[in-house]
Amino acid sequence: MDDTKDLKDSKKLISDIQAQYPRFSKGQKLIAQYILSNYDKVAFMTACKLGDTVGVSESTVVRFANALGYSGYPKLQAALQELIKNKLTTVQRVEMAKEYSDDYTILNKVLKSDMDNIKTTLEEIDHKAFEDSANRLLKARKIYILGMRSSFTIAQYLGFYLDIILDNVHIIRMDMGDAFEQIVRIDENDVIIAISFPRYSKKSYQIVNYAKEKGAHIISLTDSLFAPVASLADNTLLVKSNMASFVDSLVPALSIVNALIVAVGMKEKDDIKEYFDDLETIWDRYSVYE
Repeated sequence: MDDTKDLKDSKKLISDIQAQYPRFSKGQKLIAQYILSNYDKVAFMTACKLGDTVGVSESTVVRFANALGYSGYPKLQAALQELIKNKLTTVQRVEMAKEYSDDYTILNKVLKSDMDNIKTTLEEIDHKAFEDSANRLLKARKIYILGMRSSFTIAQYLGFYLDIILDNVHIIRMDMGDAFEQIVRIDENDVIIAISFPRYSKKSYQIVNYAKEKGAHIISLTDSLFAPVASLADNTLLVKSNMASFVDSLVPALSIVNALIVAVGMKEKDDIKEYFDDLETIWDRYSVYE
């Protein structure tokens, strides 16, 4: 099995470990037993840490990953993270970050995690899906943007700039009446952008499912093909989002949103220039800025 191992295989990882258990060496069986009982912890342990915990060498841990068909331990770890990240409670996320010994360690690990996530996102994102998404936004009669809980921050940011460019944007807000009332007129001429990250909101899925039934084009911005909204999407923009702590990192998602705004804006640059010319006149007349 190579590095392009399908995401779907992580769903059967536990059953694979159980099936291969009789063939494992003594040390590998210790690892297998620990993973089966504590896979939510192992998903965020280094190979060295896992080896120390169960009493085997780091090389034994690497060979265990190879025996399961992974090119290395990081691939096994990624599969475990994919398997459990939507099930982690906030308490468990706090627990997995308890080894951050001081403020500098936190600063270093969190920023490095964001950098790695952006780099991986750039390498793996579907360029055609990104291009089609930008074109769909330009052609849409109306654009609906959905983001629940922490994802609402991204939805607001995207909506603010798209509204400058296109002037047909509606951010679905939970404080402005029922969400279904806000999209009741959605149809095949419209686009809905659904931003969804673990722990996935049931409400988001329900809203997107309704939009799908009405024939709208669905663009999902999410971290996994397992995400409920991804199963409904016409275009999925996958964002790498390994968790560094109990706080969801929005940095990679914000980068994709920035790129999408610029891509749409460059196709409408003459209109944008005129718009900002008018704004500058207003800002100057009413002394908006120092």
